[in-house]
Amino acid sequence: MHKACPLSELAPGEALRLNTAPPIAVFHTEEGELFAIDDTCTHQDASLTDGWVEGCEVECPLHASKFNLRTGKVDAPPAKLPVRTHEVTVVDGDIMVIESEEEPNLPPGLTVNGHV
Repeated sequence: MHKACPLSELAPGEALRLNTAPPIAVFHTEEGELFAIDDTCTHQDASLTDGWVEGCEVECPLHASKFNLRTGKVDAPPAKLPVRTHEVTVVDGDIMVIESEEEPNLPPGLTVNGHV
């Protein structure tokens, strides 16, 4: 389990990156929901934390692939593979992320530790 930050420090509409291997993006939507997905777009090496969130999806800042924050599925290409989703809970006011045990889908040439 990873501690992201106090809930009070992540405003609705904001996101943060956890420096896990691979990195995890935590999103606090405008609607007040919390989601965590792998931070790396499965099409090319781009941080989804830097993307645009609308409703329940995030758009990659590099080539506009869209991922569903609930399911991790691709809602718009060029990405073809989904990202992992992670369980998010709030414990004593802190956002906690329980990392998925599934294998991550990473873009070509990238490994879990970021090296080819």
